[in-house]
Amino acid sequence: MHDHLGIRIRKARRKMRMTQAELAGQLKVSRSAVGNWESPTGISPSTMRLITIALVTDVSFEWLATGRGELDAISAATPNENAELVDDPSERRLLLAYRSCRAATRKLVLQIVEAQKIHQF
Repeated sequence: MHDHLGIRIRKARRKMRMTQAELAGQLKVSRSAVGNWESPTGISPSTMRLITIALVTDVSFEWLATGRGELDAISAATPNENAELVDDPSERRLLLAYRSCRAATRKLVLQIVEAQKIHQF
């Protein structure tokens, strides 16, 4: 029998040694929202939020959403926010780092990456 979604969210969060408040900060939600998701009687997060939780906690989306498959995302493809699969560990790390940045830093990172693309030709 599979754990319920709340337990899987808690396991994913604890795997990264994050508090509910830290996960909430990464997801830009309240700490109580995370606590509610982890509760067996709580409201489940949206599919897009589950995708983000999987990315932030580096777990397999399939495992997080359904309880099937492997917990670790290393060997599993994880959908990004556009439901495209991100299966390269380096790309996943870059995506997670980018998402944890403030808006001004994101803009700077994007400018740097786009400048590199221009200079490739």
